[in-house]
Amino acid sequence: MATLELYTKGASVWIPDPDAVWVSAQLLQDYSPGEKQLLLQISNEKEVQYPVASPTDLPPLGNPDILEGENDLTALSFLHEPAVLHNLRVRFLDYSSIYTYCGIVLVAINPYDQLPIYGEEVIDAYSGQDMADMEPHIFSVAEEAYRTMTREEKNQSIIISGESGSGKTVSAKFTMRYFAVVGGAAQQTSVEERVLASNPIMESIGNAKTTRNDNSSRFGKYIEIGFGRNGDIIAANMRTYLLEKSRVVFQASAERNYHIFYQLCASRELPEMRSLKLDAPEHFRYTNQGGEMQIPGTDDVLDLERTRNAFIILGVQPDQQMELFRILAAVLHLGNVNIQASGRSSDRSYIDADDRSLAVFSKLLGVEGPQMAHWLCHRRLAVGGEMLIKPITGQQSLEARDALAKHIYGQLFTWTVQRLNSALRTQKQQVKSFIGVLDIYGFETFDRNSFEQFCINYANEKLQQQFNRHVFHLEQEEYIREELAWSRIEFSDNQQCINLIEGQLGLFDLLDEECRMPKGSDENWARKLYDQHLTSKPHPHFRKPRMSNSAFIVLHFADTVQYECGSFLDKNRDTVFEELINILKASQSELVAELFQQQENVSVANGSVRSGKRGHREHKLTVGFQFRQSLQMLMDTLNSTTPHYVRCIKPNDLKEPFVFDPKRTVQQLRACGVLETIRISAAGYPSRWTYEEFFSRYRVLLPGPQSQEKAMASCQKTLPQLISDPDQYCFGKTKVFFRAGQVALLERLRAERLRGAAVIIQSGVRGWLARIRYSRICWATVTIQRYCRGTLARRLALTLRYTKAALVIQKTYRMVAVRQLFLMIRQATTTIQAFTRGTLTRRRYRQLVAERAAVLLQATVRGWLARRAYMRVHAAVVFMQCCVRRRAARRELMKLKTEARSVERFRELNKGMEVKLMQLQLRADQEARERAALRETLHAERESSAAELETLRATIQKLESQKLEKPPPCPIISEKEMEERRRAEEKASQEILQLTQEVEALQREKDIFSKEKEDLSSRLLEQEKAQEECVRQAVTQASAALRAELDEERRKYQGLLREFTRLEQRYDNLREMSLLTERTKGHRRTDSTQSMSFDTLSPSPTPLSPQSFTPLSVSPFPSTFPSPEEVRRFSVTSLCAERKVSVCGSETPMDQLMERMDVAKDPAVKMRGEDLAHAYDAVRVANKFMESQLRSQRSQQEEEVEALRCQLGQAISSSSFSATQRQELQELLEAREQECARLRREMKELRNTVTLRRLLTQVLPSALTTQQGSCPSREKPATVTGLLECRKRDETKLIKNLITDIRVDSALSLPPGLPANVLFLCVRQADCSGDQTRARSLCSTTVTAMKTALKKHNNDIGMTTLWLKNACLLHDLLTQHSPKENLDSEDLVPLTTDLSDLIRALSDLCIQAYQQLLHITETRLQNIIVPAVLESETIPGLSGAQAKLVGSRKRAGSDPRAVGGDVPTMASVMRELGALHTSMSHQALPQTLMEQTFHQLFYLISASALNSLLLRKDICCCSRGMQIRYNLSLLEEWLRSRGLQAGGAVATLEPLIQAVQLLQAAKKTEGDAQALCQTCTALSSQQIVKILTLYTPHSDLDERVTLNFIRIVQGLLKGRSDGQPPQLLMDVRRVFPVTFPYLPPPVLRAEQLVIPDSLKISFLRRA
Repeated sequence: MATLELYTKGASVWIPDPDAVWVSAQLLQDYSPGEKQLLLQISNEKEVQYPVASPTDLPPLGNPDILEGENDLTALSFLHEPAVLHNLRVRFLDYSSIYTYCGIVLVAINPYDQLPIYGEEVIDAYSGQDMADMEPHIFSVAEEAYRTMTREEKNQSIIISGESGSGKTVSAKFTMRYFAVVGGAAQQTSVEERVLASNPIMESIGNAKTTRNDNSSRFGKYIEIGFGRNGDIIAANMRTYLLEKSRVVFQASAERNYHIFYQLCASRELPEMRSLKLDAPEHFRYTNQGGEMQIPGTDDVLDLERTRNAFIILGVQPDQQMELFRILAAVLHLGNVNIQASGRSSDRSYIDADDRSLAVFSKLLGVEGPQMAHWLCHRRLAVGGEMLIKPITGQQSLEARDALAKHIYGQLFTWTVQRLNSALRTQKQQVKSFIGVLDIYGFETFDRNSFEQFCINYANEKLQQQFNRHVFHLEQEEYIREELAWSRIEFSDNQQCINLIEGQLGLFDLLDEECRMPKGSDENWARKLYDQHLTSKPHPHFRKPRMSNSAFIVLHFADTVQYECGSFLDKNRDTVFEELINILKASQSELVAELFQQQENVSVANGSVRSGKRGHREHKLTVGFQFRQSLQMLMDTLNSTTPHYVRCIKPNDLKEPFVFDPKRTVQQLRACGVLETIRISAAGYPSRWTYEEFFSRYRVLLPGPQSQEKAMASCQKTLPQLISDPDQYCFGKTKVFFRAGQVALLERLRAERLRGAAVIIQSGVRGWLARIRYSRICWATVTIQRYCRGTLARRLALTLRYTKAALVIQKTYRMVAVRQLFLMIRQATTTIQAFTRGTLTRRRYRQLVAERAAVLLQATVRGWLARRAYMRVHAAVVFMQCCVRRRAARRELMKLKTEARSVERFRELNKGMEVKLMQLQLRADQEARERAALRETLHAERESSAAELETLRATIQKLESQKLEKPPPCPIISEKEMEERRRAEEKASQEILQLTQEVEALQREKDIFSKEKEDLSSRLLEQEKAQEECVRQAVTQASAALRAELDEERRKYQGLLREFTRLEQRYDNLREMSLLTERTKGHRRTDSTQSMSFDTLSPSPTPLSPQSFTPLSVSPFPSTFPSPEEVRRFSVTSLCAERKVSVCGSETPMDQLMERMDVAKDPAVKMRGEDLAHAYDAVRVANKFMESQLRSQRSQQEEEVEALRCQLGQAISSSSFSATQRQELQELLEAREQECARLRREMKELRNTVTLRRLLTQVLPSALTTQQGSCPSREKPATVTGLLECRKRDETKLIKNLITDIRVDSALSLPPGLPANVLFLCVRQADCSGDQTRARSLCSTTVTAMKTALKKHNNDIGMTTLWLKNACLLHDLLTQHSPKENLDSEDLVPLTTDLSDLIRALSDLCIQAYQQLLHITETRLQNIIVPAVLESETIPGLSGAQAKLVGSRKRAGSDPRAVGGDVPTMASVMRELGALHTSMSHQALPQTLMEQTFHQLFYLISASALNSLLLRKDICCCSRGMQIRYNLSLLEEWLRSRGLQAGGAVATLEPLIQAVQLLQAAKKTEGDAQALCQTCTALSSQQIVKILTLYTPHSDLDERVTLNFIRIVQGLLKGRSDGQPPQLLMDVRRVFPVTFPYLPPPVLRAEQLVIPDSLKISFLRRA
């Protein structure tokens, strides 16, 4: 129990709970010894009283929050069951981490979900890493086993156990996959492939669906993976244990038989399967008992196809597979054989002769049906030396049938395992060491437990004993290594339980004895058990159930299990009648006969064969005895190896993803030994610190000044003062050890010391702040006083100034006032005078005017009076005159009247009347004429008005058809007509008004329609623009997709070229071994220059190579030679065909190849030749796949272009594009069509080249000679000066001195590209002299020699860079002078020899040299990236004082790095990068090529560092993030200083930069979460959440990231679309395709070259 001082108020404890097993509670008051109760508060804020009878009954203490989610359970301060359970729950549910260390045990919880943590990038991240540095993972255990094996040369074992459904099989598969990848590396051989191929086969025939697991392994297996001296897999072997054969004939409810039966039934419609006469699984008794025919999420047809492919990989041919399937189908038909009872008491049985199932069974196995029917219902007995045949009952016949079915399946299972083992032993090389993977059943307890559960639990007892002793042994080794005075740790040894099972007169002995009895039964065996272990010698681990006499109870280490004795004897005997075996031995099927030929081997492996002769033929080996033997062999193997443990946990029985059931978990933890590991660790010294770590963490507890060099002495001096009980700690040589709980006590003391120091610091700081505040107040007071006094003085001065100003203002004001008064008075006086004078003047004027008016009035009146008097006088005179004249008239009248009465007078009067009549007649005529003129004028006016009216009617009244004709106007218009006309005009005016209104309404509608038209036009224009933008985007996306696909194909091709280079190296190694063998037999080795020309695997043309007889001048297909561009790209499409020809064309059968090479064909070489053939087949298949993929891409691109064309046509037809827009879209579409046409041409060239070269590979050399002879004569070569002539006999000497045998120091001192220039001038001279054969030969030899030089210096950066430069330069020179090149300069004369195939070979050589250069640098950087970028402290002291709380304890068995050695730093990384940059700069390689090189290398640095960061919890802290960011800034500065930042190298560091920014950023509020999501755009959602989950505070000032914050971030990241599948780690193996720039060199002449004498090529002559 922990120290009592830790039970204080606020401490966290664990109390039992019936549902959650353990719940957390908090102490509400301090505990004092003697108290009987604890006042606790549980999570729901409920207070409870916890009884405490004694200090030993105190509840377990909880660990600090900083240890929540710890990687290793043994690193916890308090080691007990609730702490383990809580830590597993937190890691599983909150952090989604399914793996956790528990000392040497890896606890794996089945997530029931697919997690992206098993890819190759994860394998790369764990490969070569220390187990203590990485996150817990199954790959970490596998890496630890692999490293221990290679380092100590000792065999290893990985023991994987757990319940059914806990994930044992999956863990074993991932473990073997890790070994296959790491042991086989990139060059995966057939052995690794076969090891992985064994998994689907064993799952098909050995796995089945149970109620707990859909893919439960019903057998145990131990796979030994053998490794050679170089750590590569060379062999494998599998051992199986206790196959559950009873499942073949019986399945419980909701369970299935073995998968293979359902796979065969599901594939029954296949042509090759119809002969098996299979039906649906519901119709077979052996498959329909469980009622489950299908497993959700699985496809039995695909699984069978996968199984058949695995059989083929392992060498089982299809005909043998069909034999195997016939036997399995026969087992199904055997279960349907109808056995009927007969006889009076049913003591007999029989089978109908026409039973279809028996007939099919007999036909499939090739046996006699009647014999099988007879011996299934009879048995043979030996009585008195005679053989008697006795019929058996129907039940016995059914049992015999089921026993035969189980026996057949067991034999088939054993044969399959043997065949797998023979296939896995493919090499004769001796295995140096092996790693065994044990996938065995865990402890089982069901409602009804039988013989299988008894054997399984017995095996787990043995494994638990081995586990306990190994854990104790490790603890003992640790104590001895540290020279501790220690006492023996007591642990629960289960040897008594094992003795009960396997000891003398144990359960197995009594069972075997009862099986040997003639009339043995399960009841008799149970009575013997009771008598032996209850009555005579009571055993503490054996009990009898109260309510049963046919069962017994065993107290195992994990649980108490009750076993039912029924069928124990039958399962232990596992007998089958000899007569049935003899029938199968005589089978016409070779496989069936092979299975049952050797009776002894069959009996030993699968039970006993019973016949009538009991004493001789009944075998003595029972299943239990065999199982004990095999288990003992397994234990001997495990004890001879170093074990590694994986315990698989099933979190719930519902198979729900990430659901944690604490009851089931605790039950399994107790059963699998995890808690026992905790108990053993807690019994000793679980907490262990090195003196330096202890000094760094608890320096505050050490008195006085201390130094790091005296850490050990300081610790030994101070600890007795801190911990009074010396038994609670112990000093070792390099570490200090603590009992459980003491670290928590030290943490409390440290917290108290820090709290006291904090108080002192706070007091000093507060005093300092108070003094600072007082000083500031004084200074402020003086300042305020100074400012106040100044203000008062300034105010007084201002007052005086204001007073003086006031006086001046007053004076001035008064003066102004008096002056204004004076001026006002003067102005008033002047005004008054003016007004007075004016008044007087106006008065005088008015008086004058009045006087004048009076005079005028008087004059006027006087004149009027005078005129009036005159008028009166004038009127009187006139009146008087009138009167006088009237009177005279009257007198004249009277006189006239008298005269009128006379005749003469009458005549005179008539004469005057006639004259007047004539005048009147003339006047009447004149008036008539005027009237006629007026009438005509009126008529004309009326006609004009009528015409106007008619026009108006014709214009407006179109609807009145009855008034189309206008009646002729009458010369005289009557009133009636005028009335009618008036009415018509009124009607017309009304209609005009109505029409006017309608026209206005129509006008309004027209305006509305115009607006709608404008809106529609604007919308249509927007749609046109949107469609145009969509078309442009679609075309852009299609172009980008095409470019991405081309880059991907280029990457694949370069990968194939890398694989081809590796295969070439393997072939060279094989040839060297063969030549060495020949030399030992007396043969001489040929010269290197001679063997160089016979290299059939090199791309140079040879008599065996298709390039030697496929010149492009002969080819009828268009040339694929690239045109001159600004940048020359090595196209994937053109090179893929060349690659395929170079592999397939040069591939010959191994025997012919070795005959041509004069190599001895010993068995070892033949085996390697077989591997080489397999590898070349893989490359050929990959090339075919690339060709089909390119063809499908071409068809897909054509469909996309056609769809874009249709969309463009529809857009143009539906909208009115402008001419400019149409032209732009058309030009864009034509550009994309041209690009697609270019791709189609490349595809066509690929197909044509492949077809032609396949045809030419079959042509004899004689045909080639004929073709070459039929070629047209070449033109006469032109005369070129400034060349170098090399004679035929000096070519070999030139190649040796210039390429193959040149010294490194001499080569590196040459001017850049000198060998390429010299060789080109020699080739040019041979071409100009007309000797094209010599030109081709010299060029081909040059390519081969450069390749040889690259292989020779495959670890030298300088030489690799040198030959990369020369290969590129020679390629550019040959390309520049190619006859198919458009020569821009008149000085360039093209070559007459067609060297296009050699130019392509040089392209491949450039890629190989570039890849070799990257490989050398990556190999040097691989082991220093993580230590330098993540671990090195470039800023001293930043994280040195922040040691982790208790997590620094190294795991047992791990390989810690050496202390004090050369630790890689950032200087090491930049040194390697600088060496590469210096070498490339010295050779004057193009800047773009250097940028691509460092882009690839910086991606490797970023990916490796980020992957390690995502898997290491100790790196994820703020201080380490600052350190890493500084290291990355050094890399960025290095790039900028060399001008390489433009090549994308800086962008590759962005994910790592954002990751360290995430470590340094604030992680508390929702705003922080949004800022993180906006900042970390280069990281995926899984990576962001993983970093937040791993974030671990390394000091008390920091805090963990809360789960609420992580959920907020996850919610914000849900809407993000990364465009990639969910992937946690970056692909370290990603390779960017390289693009070599085409830089045409200037005209080259021999006079320009400076050839040093050290090359010894003075035999060259200038030409």
